[in-house]
Amino acid sequence: MAQPASILLVDDEQDIIKLMEIYFGNEGYRILKANDGMQALELLKTEVIDLIILDVMMPNMDGIEACMKIREQQKMPIIMLSAKSTDIDKITGLSIGADDYVSKPFNPLELVARAKSQLRRYHTFNDGRESRECEWVIDDLVINTDTHEVWVDEKAVHLTPREFAVLELLARHQGSVLSMEQIYRQVWKEEFMESNNTVMVHIRKLREKIEPDSKHPKFIQTVWGVGYKMMKSH
Repeated sequence: MAQPASILLVDDEQDIIKLMEIYFGNEGYRILKANDGMQALELLKTEVIDLIILDVMMPNMDGIEACMKIREQQKMPIIMLSAKSTDIDKITGLSIGADDYVSKPFNPLELVARAKSQLRRYHTFNDGRESRECEWVIDDLVINTDTHEVWVDEKAVHLTPREFAVLELLARHQGSVLSMEQIYRQVWKEEFMESNNTVMVHIRKLREKIEPDSKHPKFIQTVWGVGYKMMKSH
C-alpha cells in the first residue's frame, strides 16, 4: 500500500495548528508539527516530508529565514502563511523559495486544495516518490507499473490484477482509442468474441473505483462505436 504524503505544519498559534491538523488528517495525510522554524529544521533532519505549510511570523526563527535554510538543501513544496496580504509580502515569500502564499485568515478547504495541487506538481516533475520511471501521472491519477499501486487524489485505490492491466494498457496509449477487441486480446491473451462483454464490465468497475463521478467519467472516456481511451496528461 502506498504511504500517505507527510505534511509538516509550522505555526506558533496552536489553534491554527489544530485546525489544519483536522482538515489534513481527514484527507489521510501523515501530520507532523512544529512551533517555529528551528523545530521544523530539526524535524527535517530525521523525517521525510512531502510538503511544508510554514507561517511567516514566529518566534526564535521566522518563516522567511526557515524557508531560506530549507531551500539550501531540500525542494519539497512550501506554502507560506501570513496575516500580511500585501503584494510585496507575497513577492518576498515567493522570491525566497516558497511555492505558494496563503493569507490569514484562510479557508481550510482552499488550503487543502492548494496543498494537493502542489503535491501533484511535485510528484510529477520532481523525485518526490520512488520509481519515477515506472509512474504514469494523469491529472489526479497516478499509476505505478512497478508496484501495481494506483492513487486518485493522493488516496490509494485497490484494483484486481485484470483491472490494473486494463488501466495500464489505456494509460500507455493515452489519447488513443482502443477497441474492446484490442483490449481483450492484450489483457486476456485470447481471441475476442463479439458477444463478450468482459471488457465493458471491467471498464465499469474501474470507473467506480477511480472516477470522481463514474456516471460522467473523466479519465476513461467512451468513444461510441469504437472503444475507450484514456485522457492525456497535461
